[in-house]
Amino acid sequence: MSENLDNATKIRELAVRHNKLFRDSIPLIASENLMSPLAMEMLLTDFGFRYAEGLPHKRYYQGNEVVDELEELVIELAKKLFNVPQSDPRPISGTVANMGVIYGLTSPGDLISVPSLSGGGHISAAQFGAVGFRGLVTENYPFDPQTMTIDPDGAAKLIKEKKPKVALFGQSVFLFPAPLKELADAFSEAKCKVWYDAAHVIGLIAGGRFQDPLHEGAHVMSGSTHKTLPGPQHGLVLGNTDEETWKSIQRGIFPGTISNHHLNTMAALGVSLAEHMEFGRKYASDIIENAQTMAQELHNLGIKVLAESRGFTQSHTLVANTKTEGGGKRVAETLERCGIILNKNMLPEDDSRKSQNPSGIRIGTQEVTRIGMGKSEMKEIASLIYRSIVKNEDPAVIKKEAKALKDMFTEVKYCFGKLKAYEYIKVFQER
Repeated sequence: MSENLDNATKIRELAVRHNKLFRDSIPLIASENLMSPLAMEMLLTDFGFRYAEGLPHKRYYQGNEVVDELEELVIELAKKLFNVPQSDPRPISGTVANMGVIYGLTSPGDLISVPSLSGGGHISAAQFGAVGFRGLVTENYPFDPQTMTIDPDGAAKLIKEKKPKVALFGQSVFLFPAPLKELADAFSEAKCKVWYDAAHVIGLIAGGRFQDPLHEGAHVMSGSTHKTLPGPQHGLVLGNTDEETWKSIQRGIFPGTISNHHLNTMAALGVSLAEHMEFGRKYASDIIENAQTMAQELHNLGIKVLAESRGFTQSHTLVANTKTEGGGKRVAETLERCGIILNKNMLPEDDSRKSQNPSGIRIGTQEVTRIGMGKSEMKEIASLIYRSIVKNEDPAVIKKEAKALKDMFTEVKYCFGKLKAYEYIKVFQER
């Protein structure tokens, strides 16, 4: 066997190992999910090998007749699902969608108001992220660590005084709706554009279970499409704004931040949007119910889940302070050995220099909900977490129990057709 063939074989073996890792583990990462079999099939089509620069019927390449029909259909599906007049499914990720909005709405030197990283903000809105690379100046909203939300009074004062070009809302730790309605007067006085990064909660919004930003004062909404919206790793921008602003955003997307826009994942996104119209309301409700159930059970077991006064969460995410249990790094690594996959996470009290060793953990319930788990399983998972990080039981014992629980949930739900979870492509199945 040649060295190159040997390396190719090793890569295939790594794919098989990775599938097995997640097939046997309980997945609680708040930014991941599973696609349906029909959506997954789109990734294997010839769409994945082609280019389609520009907009439908205004391409720079030939051979886009079918692609134009596809893209127009995906655009209309997104507009219908979110009840908005504008959509652009070309961004290839959530951060690229954000960059398109940044390029469309701002110029270097402009001021933009953003959530702080310690308040759950996303790195693309930080000075070392996309807004910094655009040369923007940032102001952080005041954040209330007790309620785990932006302080509306403080935010209104900031917006009125600083008059940002754009007011951005949206977080990686997004437990509760942003105070858009409360800030309407401030937006009007500042004459700013309002941008909502819905990456984490876009599926909950589409399911009618979080808030409706584009009908609560936001002009544009961006997001990734593989979290609470269970589609491919792709991006989406939606608008409810004037035509001039929308055209500027579209120019920010192309040619601002992308060339070709990954047609196979756009096709998979279209399937996911259609399925979410059918199943999204029930799915969103079940996700939130599961998150609240797990949060309450962890709290009952003595683990410090944040925002107790507000019922812990109104989204798919919950956050716990695990300083008493050794901190976020130790807890996340311990749980990984136990077959429970989640991530360490900074809390409002943490110094930004502690990002690799923060006080907390973040949990998401969208993927376990997607495979059919309900409230009783959330309580069982909470018990496994407690036994792992508080009782310090043998990881091998916990891992065996976690796998036994997971083995009971093998199909992807809330979609057209059935698929054995984590058995994605035939070439990756054991021969």
